[in-house]
Amino acid sequence: MSGRFYLTTAIDYVNGPPHLGHAYEKITADAIARYKRLCGFDTLFVLGNDEHSQNVYRLAKEQGLDPLAYCDRMEREYRAAWNLLDISLDDFIRTTEPRHKAAVQELVRRIAANGDVYEGFYEGWYCVGCEAFKQEKDLVDGKCPLHAAVDWIKEKNHFFRLSKYRDPLLAHFAVHPEFVEPDARRNEILKLLEAGLDDISISRAGQAWGIPVPHDPTSVVYVWFDALINYASAAGFGTDEAMFAKWWPADLHVIGKDITRFHTVIWPAMLMSAGLPVPRQVFGHGFMSVDGQRMSKTLGNDVDPADAVQKVGVDPLRLYLIKEVTFGGDGDFSWTRLQERYNVDFANNLGNLVSRAAAMAEKYRGGRVAPAEAPGRLAAVAAKGLKDYRDAMDRFALEEGAAAAFRIIDAANEYIAETEPWALARPENEAKNAARLSQVLFDVAEALRVAAILLLPIIPKSAAEILRRVGEATPADRIRLDAAAWRNDGERTIAKGSNLWPRIERTTVTDQPANPTPAPAPAAPAVPADSRITIDDFLKIDLRVAKVLAAEKVPNSRKLMKLSIDVGTEQRTLVAGIAEAYEPEQLVGKTVGIVFNLKPAKLMGIESNGMILAASPEGGKPVLVAFDGDIAPGARIR
Repeated sequence: MSGRFYLTTAIDYVNGPPHLGHAYEKITADAIARYKRLCGFDTLFVLGNDEHSQNVYRLAKEQGLDPLAYCDRMEREYRAAWNLLDISLDDFIRTTEPRHKAAVQELVRRIAANGDVYEGFYEGWYCVGCEAFKQEKDLVDGKCPLHAAVDWIKEKNHFFRLSKYRDPLLAHFAVHPEFVEPDARRNEILKLLEAGLDDISISRAGQAWGIPVPHDPTSVVYVWFDALINYASAAGFGTDEAMFAKWWPADLHVIGKDITRFHTVIWPAMLMSAGLPVPRQVFGHGFMSVDGQRMSKTLGNDVDPADAVQKVGVDPLRLYLIKEVTFGGDGDFSWTRLQERYNVDFANNLGNLVSRAAAMAEKYRGGRVAPAEAPGRLAAVAAKGLKDYRDAMDRFALEEGAAAAFRIIDAANEYIAETEPWALARPENEAKNAARLSQVLFDVAEALRVAAILLLPIIPKSAAEILRRVGEATPADRIRLDAAAWRNDGERTIAKGSNLWPRIERTTVTDQPANPTPAPAPAAPAVPADSRITIDDFLKIDLRVAKVLAAEKVPNSRKLMKLSIDVGTEQRTLVAGIAEAYEPEQLVGKTVGIVFNLKPAKLMGIESNGMILAASPEGGKPVLVAFDGDIAPGARIR
């Protein structure tokens, strides 16, 4: 692929610091921008700040600051947040910049020259918080649903003939159904258009904080009309004709669903009036809540992205927001879920695979792996993963793209458990299995390489480090998606390194107490008792399927193994006496049976939540009760 791709997000009001909702929009848009670069597109990715708000003006004055000085400070704060989140922006536009002022005045002149601006009086309810006029149908019990109080305002304004563009917009939607995504957003806008459009005010009188209307310096351009034009001003409209010719129209606007109407009705109508092409697509993403509640300073549940980064790191936060939320739908943030996904996706799954691949390559081949025969089943898994990933990312189904990459990682962990490299490497087997062992080690490294390329847009720094460790010679920023095709050639040097993602232990107020020492058993009765149990007794035992995510021997114990398991609804730690029968690497990826509802007990200082099922023949080592086939963790054993 090649070509150009111009992508923007909504510019942000600077009446407060960036929060998780801002971060979600920027992270998802960044994944799209990085994916387009990965596909070979010349990409322009623009973020920015919306500064001509009367709320911003009042806030600056309350703090004793000149409004521009306040906006300068907020620019530094927002830029620092995007840098922390590894957002690969190419430009940052501010509505107080001279290039934006030139673009706004030029667009207003063109719209006026087309006869679409006229003077009149506007009278209606105005929400200061939204900085927007509200119709009666938008109010709830006479109040703005978001900010409560509204004021009745009457003033002389300049109006834009939005009603004139209802039919052209409907025609555009008919020819370009992809213009608004997802479907729910498009359907909302179509209903709005079919009901008809009213002309809108595009100016405010008696204010100095804003861009003057070209033909009326006593008025400033209304903040929303001003702000929408940033997408064109960042692309050179009104200041750089060659740049504008290259980048316009925008390929994608990523915005919140609450401002879809502005971007899919007012903005394209403005462009049509000015004789300019409309953007190719607008994507209205959903909202982020926290533990099921809307984020609110009043509730004290607003999340600072910097806090999340401090707790788990940048890439784990990025993956959580992309992989856990359907792009276009609403998402819910939970500190508990974030920690769980960190442990499952990073510490146990991906991190464990990177460590195992390097450790086995070092132990069995001195850190250098090369193919020795035809690849195993991972090659087909990776090819399918690449196809699914490309299809998902092209549709902006970001969560599906992340899942496609992780299916390759899951398969690689399972492949190690299936092929048992440690068994192939035993002295009695080494000679006859040398080629097989070499190929298995190479296949695992190659699967990691492919998965890491697919993850470059999502967890860029982590993916680049994985590529370095598995011997990929091309710098990460020069890799293209075609390089994710399976390669069964060449020698790779696999680099060992520190644990990329140490496991985060769940914090509790107090440790669960250990089970008390059982009382001595009573003396056996003279007559043997019937030891059979009733069905009611049996039903008290909750047997479940679990998948082993990580395993390690318990220090200073010959028999005990610490296991991290996925039981579907949660992740648990349990301790089992199987260390004499199994090596840790044999256990990862296995699907086993456990007693789910056993009370926790401490063994060697480790709290064990459950019991693994195993058969223990007389005088022999335990053999796990394991399952073949695709059985989901958490399924009941009946």
